[in-house]
Amino acid sequence: MSADPLPAGGRIACRIEYNGSGYNGWQIQPHPGSRTVQQELESALGSVADCSLRVHCAGRTDTGVHGHCQIIHFDAPAARSPKAWVVGTNASLPEDVRVHWAVPVPDTFHARFSALSRRYRYLIANTPVRPPLFCKQLTWHRFPLDAELMHAEAQCLPGEQDFSAFRAASCQSSTPMRNVYAVEVFRQGELVVVDIQANAFLHHMVRNIVGSLIAVGAGRQPAGWTAAVLRGRDRTLAADTAPPHGLYLADVAYPGDYRLPPTPYGPLFLRARRH
Repeated sequence: MSADPLPAGGRIACRIEYNGSGYNGWQIQPHPGSRTVQQELESALGSVADCSLRVHCAGRTDTGVHGHCQIIHFDAPAARSPKAWVVGTNASLPEDVRVHWAVPVPDTFHARFSALSRRYRYLIANTPVRPPLFCKQLTWHRFPLDAELMHAEAQCLPGEQDFSAFRAASCQSSTPMRNVYAVEVFRQGELVVVDIQANAFLHHMVRNIVGSLIAVGAGRQPAGWTAAVLRGRDRTLAADTAPPHGLYLADVAYPGDYRLPPTPYGPLFLRARRH
């Protein structure tokens, strides 16, 4: 990691990882007392820069949702080295938020608008007894789930489609159209993992999809039900929204010209995608 200072005014991109259990989501809230990841990060970066700054992220995660690979950018108000942006910022952050790298990027880079795709993973502890370890980092489902059936059920989702049936009422997107590139559901021991990648996601879209896949995997709805719900374009026809604890922003893809460091495989990447 370079110790040479980057010039003031240059654009910096960073990879952020956080445990969202203790936060009211990513975005700074207007009312006081709401602890957010963005608030903590801007405060810590500001301590390195000796002035305030504003960060922009790839995707605004909700309350309780985690980030394995949240990408942010900011315009540096002061000349600091990549090492200072990482080490200095981490020294001021709470232990459940970390900066992994900081690299200079062109002014054309935007953490949100330059992204080609986002990838989320949802982790379900499928055990008779609620697991005490990682209780705020997994969703628990006590009844057996048929992961193979859930995977087959999810194959109606890839493609550019109207996802109104899996869109929260509070969603502010101007269109319900999204392009899902791939969905995989698999079992790894006592964990059932839902892996989904798309160009972008509607508010609560992943959690609403997971809730419906669980309903089929648990036998509460028949095979083919998710496709019928998708065609109906009516949120009230789908299952309940799955809890936030099991959801992770796992990766964000950008054009190779930006040369961002690759996202390392970690505990979220239990196996490679079969696609």
